[in-house]
Amino acid sequence: MAGSDIGALLEKLKMLWTLDHGSVVSINLFVALMCACIVIGHLLEENRWMNESITALTIGLCTGVWILLISGGKSSHVFMFSADLFFIYLLPPIIFNAGFQVKKKQFFRNFMTIILFGALGTLISFVIISLGAIGIFRKMNIGKLEIGDYLAIGAIFSATDSVCTLQVLNQDETPLLYSLVFGEGVLNDATSVVLFNAVQNFDLSHINTSIALQLLGNFLYLFISSTFLGFVAGLLSAYIIKKLCFGRHSTDREVSIMILMAYLSYMLAELFNLSAILTVFFCGIVMSHYTWHNVTENSRCTTKHTFATLSFVAEIFIFLYVGMDALDIEKWRFVSDSPGISVEVSSILLGLVLVGRAAFVFPLSFLSNLTKKSPHEKIDFKQQVIICWAGLMRGAVSMALAYNQFTKEGHTQLRGNAIMITSTITVVLFSTVVFGLMTKPLIRLLLPSPGTPKSFINVPLLGNGRDSEADLGAHNFPRPNSLRMFLSTPSYTVHYYWRKFDNTFMRPVFGGRGFVPYAPGTPTEGSEPTMALMESQKVHSVL
Repeated sequence: MAGSDIGALLEKLKMLWTLDHGSVVSINLFVALMCACIVIGHLLEENRWMNESITALTIGLCTGVWILLISGGKSSHVFMFSADLFFIYLLPPIIFNAGFQVKKKQFFRNFMTIILFGALGTLISFVIISLGAIGIFRKMNIGKLEIGDYLAIGAIFSATDSVCTLQVLNQDETPLLYSLVFGEGVLNDATSVVLFNAVQNFDLSHINTSIALQLLGNFLYLFISSTFLGFVAGLLSAYIIKKLCFGRHSTDREVSIMILMAYLSYMLAELFNLSAILTVFFCGIVMSHYTWHNVTENSRCTTKHTFATLSFVAEIFIFLYVGMDALDIEKWRFVSDSPGISVEVSSILLGLVLVGRAAFVFPLSFLSNLTKKSPHEKIDFKQQVIICWAGLMRGAVSMALAYNQFTKEGHTQLRGNAIMITSTITVVLFSTVVFGLMTKPLIRLLLPSPGTPKSFINVPLLGNGRDSEADLGAHNFPRPNSLRMFLSTPSYTVHYYWRKFDNTFMRPVFGGRGFVPYAPGTPTEGSEPTMALMESQKVHSVL
């Protein structure tokens, strides 16, 4: 009896070791593939067609084919996709770094246009795709889908992925275009996730005016409260670091508290069912405006590169896995008997994405141009085409939302759900590879020799403390005597009054540019910063 118990125990230990050994092999393979993505991406840096995301996606596809052949058609990936893995571990560093590195003055200078594209534009795209899916897919034999599924499809395919375009655009050469594409991409992801969560939390069996108003109210509540939480978290981190002066003992503590406070803001938003993307994005903006200037010079350099590195690795991980998971045999088994329907559904979704994108980019660009006084601040037709193109690609957010809606732990037993998953994979692959490959040639065709617009030549993108408030205050702003002047003038005067409020009330409490933290060999708070710190601040002022 005892011998059988020992034998069973040894058998369990052997199985456990086998599982652990398999995990180690999987991790080694995935890390090696990520290294290969970095090396190959570097070698193809100057290539006319390729970029980092397409490189990782292609390597993932090739690896998926190899694993599929070795496993005898059982599997094409080494990790099981999890929406929690994406939303809790991979997405936060990407979004936070986006907010931390953004050129804030340029971003807020075009904030209303970004809001138009990222929030209102996403709502328009959501409505068009949802109505198109309801009108078309109900007539097709794709399985049973509820009204909530059709609305979820609208949210899933409204989430853009402008990584390919941002890798080609240059912040310094085309600041207006970059800020619009970048800002709209971040707000678009946040809006799509908020819409998706709103759809899941409401009873949509009987849609009426009351339900529609509740959806709109819930969306506005999530949008405002998530942004507020991000600001509070960023200000709290600035206040803690300013008052406690961690740098006098260790720069590691400064870097650690910034990373942990940023991640805490994201998880708090998840805890309170808010938009964690918006929260961590605005937390990054506030940290770069206040907290970053409160830490020592070594911590500034460390945090900047740490956040950028985490974001870079997370992006490669996502695209590599999406490429491998695209060939998962379990997902395609349910549509193998009718591949034509899957292709047809994918084509319809691509068409709806094109229509939904064009339906708001050009009209909203026209409305935005009405509020601009200077021709250099207006969005010309070529720029509108690039903005429209940038939003045609679908990526990891769409994949994660689709898995969340139509599968459980990456699998499904329903034909309709399987068709939607495989169609999402097809749309993501096609849009990323085909549209992504054409991004560089298109931008070079439309913007053959991009230059900095004249209106921004003498305007610092963030300000370096010497020519921001003084220059703005030297202008004599005319009294608004027309609708156009009324709408365009506040883009300057609001910023001017904000800077006065910021300098008078915010920076004395939370620190910021001009505040020098205590550190051995550096001046104390209130004294003039050293030349090294001034140069460091000048470097960051263009971020």
